[in-house]
Amino acid sequence: MRNISTKFGVNAGKIWQHLQENRVYDEKSLIKTTQLTKKDFYAGIGWLARENKIKKDDNQYSLGESNFSEQVGSIAGRVWKILDIWEEADIVTLEKLADVPEEDIYTALGWLAREGKIYFDKEQGYRLK
Repeated sequence: MRNISTKFGVNAGKIWQHLQENRVYDEKSLIKTTQLTKKDFYAGIGWLARENKIKKDDNQYSLGESNFSEQVGSIAGRVWKILDIWEEADIVTLEKLADVPEEDIYTALGWLAREGKIYFDKEQGYRLK
């Protein structure tokens, strides 16, 4: 098992640091600047949304009180419920059952990782703690 809370927290820290230094980034530039994969980027965004530290206006990210926590939290609730019922799931399964795009799944996983509610097992996928 890997500690995804640590990984996602480090990713969130990279995003936060770049936003702290430069105030506003569009999504594509922020991904490029942080050198994160898209899935790691979205997980970091979910982490920061749970901490209420990031906001998104159109395609621009900046630090501040989150204006999309309700949306991310709702999807995180769906992902949590799926894992509660199924006990384990990979990204494709979560995407299909939650009926949201992959980036929203990773954002929700970042949210749940910040809450310390999930872990990742290479053999079994994502599971609740």
